[in-house]
Amino acid sequence: MTESQSALALGEIGEDRLLDGRLILRQPKKGHRAGSDAILLAAALPELGEGPLLDMGAGVGTVGLAAALAQPQLRVVLAERDPELAALARANIARNGLDDRVAALALDIAAPAAAVTEAGLIPASFACVAMNPPFYAARETKASPVPNRRAAHIVEGGLSDWLKAARRLLRPGGRIAIIHRAEALAEILAGLATGFGGLEIQPIHALADRPAVRVLVTAVLNSKKPAALLPAFILNRPEGGFTEASEALHRGYSMLGSRDQ
Repeated sequence: MTESQSALALGEIGEDRLLDGRLILRQPKKGHRAGSDAILLAAALPELGEGPLLDMGAGVGTVGLAAALAQPQLRVVLAERDPELAALARANIARNGLDDRVAALALDIAAPAAAVTEAGLIPASFACVAMNPPFYAARETKASPVPNRRAAHIVEGGLSDWLKAARRLLRPGGRIAIIHRAEALAEILAGLATGFGGLEIQPIHALADRPAVRVLVTAVLNSKKPAALLPAFILNRPEGGFTEASEALHRGYSMLGSRDQ
């Protein structure tokens, strides 16, 4: 039995509330846990109508569930390769009363295209794909001994596999939204160079006088629009605590991006 499985078996699962208490999440007490990255990514998504939205590498479902709560007509698919986390995502769908619009699949989106299609993800069928991919290649960092933290932080096959899968699953005019380490910007731009346009890049800073720690990048499949660099978003005040804008965003009362989407 893995540590992740034993945590579930022993009940080492906590319940947290995000977005001013509106989003209820059951997640492991140890390992990778939902935080600011997921909330920032959900806040960067455009109005999608019925969608559908694909949350790639969904973990316990934070991004997709936050989007579903914010957009009452939106249909969402949560795809997560770890079956234990996928099970928690299904529990979170039910806990938030979203069974009619949100589904979870235990699926590695970097698997061969035929396997992904067989699992129910049809090519060219999604209005938007959101991803908060693992930050590191296996060669770049020492793996955590906690399985779900290791899976969340280390990408198998490279970011390019995730971007190729997103390109295949998006319909023409569909949008991709990515949050990643600021150092990964060049790799993201290279991966979006074929087939995407209308890029919007937003740096995320922990403090105003520090380099960006994250980038939010959105792009549109088959768009010819030029790229745009958006104003930086500052998370924290020098004296501690969120900035006013960051507080509003984390409570679910504001959005990111140009909104010209």
